[in-house]
Amino acid sequence: MYLVLIIITIILCVLLGLIVLIQNPKGGGLASNFSGTSQLMGVQKTGDFLEKGTWVLAITIMVLSLMINVSVKDGSQKGSDPALLEQIRKDSKPKGTTAPVTAPLSTPATTPAPAAQPKK
Repeated sequence: MYLVLIIITIILCVLLGLIVLIQNPKGGGLASNFSGTSQLMGVQKTGDFLEKGTWVLAITIMVLSLMINVSVKDGSQKGSDPALLEQIRKDSKPKGTTAPVTAPLSTPATTPAPAAQPKK
């Protein structure tokens, strides 16, 4: 399911990119190519079609992104390696219940031995 949603989202992203590239920000775009010929759709209808297509694809991509996020639980896919998961569980458990060995906070000061005095 996860892979299917990813593939559909990629295809829709490519289509959205193509539709945006077809449009001209100054009102020309695809509609300017049909200005001199008899058209199936009018110039205004072509612009409306491209605008509606852009909105539909953008909303669909957002919904698919949310569906992908919901389909992946706990940030991992279902096809994870069971041996790896078992190793993680084993390593995350506490090792033992022995009390930790602590060093004394201060060590007693030792006095240096008196230096031997040289003989005269």
